[in-house]
Amino acid sequence: MRRSRRRKRTVDAHREGSTVVVNIPASMSRAQEQHWVEEMLRRLERADARRRPGRRAGDADLAARADALAAAHLDPIAPDGAWPRPALVRWTKPMRTRWASCTPADATIRLSERLRDVPGWVLDHVLVHELVHLREPHHGPAFRAAEAAYPRSERAIGYLEGLAAGAGLPITDTDGGDADEDDD
Repeated sequence: MRRSRRRKRTVDAHREGSTVVVNIPASMSRAQEQHWVEEMLRRLERADARRRPGRRAGDADLAARADALAAAHLDPIAPDGAWPRPALVRWTKPMRTRWASCTPADATIRLSERLRDVPGWVLDHVLVHELVHLREPHHGPAFRAAEAAYPRSERAIGYLEGLAAGAGLPITDTDGGDADEDDD
């Protein structure tokens, strides 16, 4: 917590490494200080949850997210009006060469724990990619057309390529992995 004589009314907070710094006016009482520290910590937590939804997401959260993505992006382009839904969506230990995998035969989707810290739009792309595998097992033209229904796919692929290169990961198939292949 930092008090400032120049600061008159505003309060802000930011992270410096693993420490949260709350800046407040020097004229605030201890009760006001306590209120604003708690409030700013809540705001930072909410912002973190929006930016990195995978950090706290459990398997049920992933399944709900996948269902919402299918409804928003894939159901409208499905010839029969509804995209297949996964029977199970779960986190798995970090995969050696993939971000995720899908097994259409049993409708399961597995996401690498490495994705817990990516922005929500990147996680959403990977989920959409794997959802498309439920109907299109290979990366052909029909697959690519369905995957493009998610508007930030191209940008997410670039993010994942950069993440893999920056971390020295051997992940070269940045578009999520082939169906029926599990690299656990």
